[in-house]
Amino acid sequence: MKLIIANKNYSTWSLRGWLVLRGFDIEFDEIELELFTDNFYAEIAKHSGAAKVPVLVDGSIEVWDSLAICEYVNDQYLAGKGWPADVAQRAKARAFSAEMHSGFMALRNEMPMNIRGRRKITPSEACQKDVARIDEIWAGQWQEFGNNGGWLFGEYSIADVMFAPVVLRFITYGVALSDDAQAYANHVLNHAALQQWIAESKSDTSVVAEDEAGTEIG
Repeated sequence: MKLIIANKNYSTWSLRGWLVLRGFDIEFDEIELELFTDNFYAEIAKHSGAAKVPVLVDGSIEVWDSLAICEYVNDQYLAGKGWPADVAQRAKARAFSAEMHSGFMALRNEMPMNIRGRRKITPSEACQKDVARIDEIWAGQWQEFGNNGGWLFGEYSIADVMFAPVVLRFITYGVALSDDAQAYANHVLNHAALQQWIAESKSDTSVVAEDEAGTEIG
């Protein structure tokens, strides 16, 4: 099985596909492509007409889109353990994940992931609303599960995979969170798989101008 990803410093969706595998200790080979190059589009075209990463290739099966990859991995390798066991909590986890997958557009546009960067922006009102909603989700789940596993639903799940890149975005742009939301963010940041990604992202010296938002701090 192989996972095709892009620059670790910038590619949030790659990180999600990678975390559902590494975070659940599933063996795979990774192929990293440089974003927006001729080679990137040529290689991705072999597996996906969407021309986006990540792409999971498992034998004859090709899966693109990070949430679809999470669902495939959950079905094929996790026997359903990628989601909470309780039906109500599982529905809530899926709803949060779908909200992250399709929403928060202002935050995505104004605060692109840039792990090595420390940037200053002036967030729009829409972006501030996105931050407040994420704070609400993280804080509420921490109040329920902070002393019972620490993840959004106690045990590590696809919901945590979907929100992990936002933790890194908030560090880059110095976003202040409520105490409970920050406690959850710290828990995510200390996860060994995410620490591995961060360490490996430091070897990415490429610059993607579109993702160098705002002005550099320091």
